[in-house]
Amino acid sequence: MPLRRPRRWQLSENAVTPSSLVLNRRAFVAGALALSAGVGLAAPSARAAIPADETTPRKDATTYNNFYEFGPDKGDPARYGGSFRPTPWAVTIDGEVEHPQTIGLEDLLALSALEERIYRLRCVEGWSMVIPWMGIPLAKVLARAAPLASAKYVAFETVLRPSEMPGQRTRLLDWPYREGLRLDEAAHRLTFLASGMYGEALPNQNGAPLRLVVPWKYGFKSIKSITRITLVRDQPPTTWSALNPREYGFYSNVNPEVDHPRWSQARERRIGEFRRRDTLMFNGYGEEVASLYAGMDLRTNY
Repeated sequence: MPLRRPRRWQLSENAVTPSSLVLNRRAFVAGALALSAGVGLAAPSARAAIPADETTPRKDATTYNNFYEFGPDKGDPARYGGSFRPTPWAVTIDGEVEHPQTIGLEDLLALSALEERIYRLRCVEGWSMVIPWMGIPLAKVLARAAPLASAKYVAFETVLRPSEMPGQRTRLLDWPYREGLRLDEAAHRLTFLASGMYGEALPNQNGAPLRLVVPWKYGFKSIKSITRITLVRDQPPTTWSALNPREYGFYSNVNPEVDHPRWSQARERRIGEFRRRDTLMFNGYGEEVASLYAGMDLRTNY
């Protein structure tokens, strides 16, 4: 039987993860996520990471968050997220598709074998983390809906529940939160729908029960608590770009050569580290994704 040669972004979990977290994720496989989120999931089938990165401590990754639905401070999501109820859950997939549908979380996650992927997360604010996610490729979900030839983009929408999300009771943003990708970006094999992290169900403050992870883009592109996925003909409006297009472009690829108008993007602070490090083009995933933008001016198409 032929052997599959590992890609540059594929590593065993032992190469990048403390043994305690390995054991936690094995417990996850035994049923932790099923108990927490109310769904049954298969064992992980793949792992992904970039060499020489250590995972961010779980405590940091679950207490230092941007999730404005719960408030603008980094501690607000963990502080106020307990009132949010992520189960039961369903996602509507509609628009330019052959099979529009509303699918329950359990059935959605059953579309593909569960995978573990350890990805870098780079925030536009200049900080970063390395997080072990559990979930499935977004491409599997798109394939179920069968995009029409007219579909060029994918629009995403966060749930609107101001009774459970105190930030949505303010005018901080135009609710519900919206994001979007080009269809080829959404269907790329690195683009991921995460339902867990660190071997456990996704915490409310990190986007329970289902969030997008696009590791070569700034973190705000990885929309949380997804309730709708719509395939569309034209570039969809996105929350931060609509609020301030000069600072937040539609593509928002990690690019150390294109500064934010108010700060440099050339370096970043890894949470848990004192010294700043150089930011990598496409967050280090250029070998996999640079071809998506061949011929584009990435300064204009920020």
